[in-house]
Amino acid sequence: MILEIAQIDVKPGLEAEFEAGVAKAAPLFRRAKGCAGMELQRSIERPSRYRLFVRWETLENHTVDFRGSEDFQAWRGLVGHCFERPPEVEHTQVALTGF
Repeated sequence: MILEIAQIDVKPGLEAEFEAGVAKAAPLFRRAKGCAGMELQRSIERPSRYRLFVRWETLENHTVDFRGSEDFQAWRGLVGHCFERPPEVEHTQVALTGF
């Protein structure tokens, strides 16, 4: 399992619009090949900063399948105008568990 972590800084004042856009985009992720779930978290210290966590079966499910899809374009259409700058995205996998 791969965890995509996207740090997204939103233009101040567009937080509610961004959150609504992410909610509208949830079905796009749900039907994406290999997507096993997503979660949006908002920073307490920096209220215009979010982290989007998406679980993928494989890295390629995100980088090839989803990013190459029309649904990715729809996702960006719903929220892209809210971005202060392009999101910082990285992918992780479990190294250790059970702590």
